[in-house]
Amino acid sequence: MLYRKLGRTGLDVSVICLGTMTWGSQNTEAEAHAQLDYALAQGVNFIDTAEGYPVTPVSAETTGKTEEYIGSWIAGRGKRDDFILATKVAGPSRDPVRQFRGGNNHLDRRNIGLAVDASLKRLQTDYIDLYQVHWPDRKVPSFGARGLTELADPEGTVPIAETLDALTDLVKAGKVRHIGVSNETAWGVAEYLRLSRDHAQARIASIQNAYSLLNRQFEAGLSEFSLREDVSLLAYSPLASGNLTGKYLGGVIPAGSRRAVASQFVRYDSPQQPEASARYVAIAHAFGLDPATLALAFVNSRPFVTSNIIGATSPEQLRTAIASIDVTLPDEALAAIEAVNRILPDPCP
Repeated sequence: MLYRKLGRTGLDVSVICLGTMTWGSQNTEAEAHAQLDYALAQGVNFIDTAEGYPVTPVSAETTGKTEEYIGSWIAGRGKRDDFILATKVAGPSRDPVRQFRGGNNHLDRRNIGLAVDASLKRLQTDYIDLYQVHWPDRKVPSFGARGLTELADPEGTVPIAETLDALTDLVKAGKVRHIGVSNETAWGVAEYLRLSRDHAQARIASIQNAYSLLNRQFEAGLSEFSLREDVSLLAYSPLASGNLTGKYLGGVIPAGSRRAVASQFVRYDSPQQPEASARYVAIAHAFGLDPATLALAFVNSRPFVTSNIIGATSPEQLRTAIASIDVTLPDEALAAIEAVNRILPDPCP
């Protein structure tokens, strides 16, 4: 396993991070525990979850189960100091977590306080290493949108300054060691950094955004923050929801796959996606690689990526994903990838 610095925290995190989004719907508690045991045995020391998981689908019955499964594993194994645990507070854009409980998801002091205490209880721990804002509390381009055309924030939108103040207090209280953001824009990252600098508040260590061969928008603008300001990219969806494995080519939807159980997510349904995926799969085969390995090794190799968040529903998928850390793509493969990107850039933003 390889390790990289998490922002300016001093923490060394594994380049492969174990994602957990399917635990509680597609994966049982026993399967979740087996994944955790295997990943740690392979040197993975970074686990990412969220109060809104699982999301296949989002429901009042399953929300929070992922954290509960991790919590029961922590209670049973007693290895809390052996790994770095990240979770997220849901913002109003996507995750209707507190709406199930009769509240709202705005990122004010009350909701953040309720969320962190509930996560700590489910996780059966007294501290969270990295606490992330899952979605901004304002209108932002997301899941296919390529820009912001108007400022029409939803009613009740909480300013970043208030959110950051609440997060800073969690750090001071010892409930949270470090903070980060997710699904953020360049403006949002700049604002968090400005506020922390001007008001001596907690500094964001990371940004968790989608990044893959089908979505390289992070490279325009945000990558400079990662490199110049040490805001670590924790890349999610490196396989573009499974499309880069090639299993959906030709319109096939295997039983139990993400597309079969989460048809509401249409981020990767763009007209250009099948052709782009087919081209990347062909490159993998030309170099004797599994398509998933090519896609993951590409993300691992990017200088602005600190950790690559992988997800698996089967032991085979987990082994392949973790083993990608041992693959270095030859220059010829990287050149072939760039050639496709010039023809079909970012088909799935």
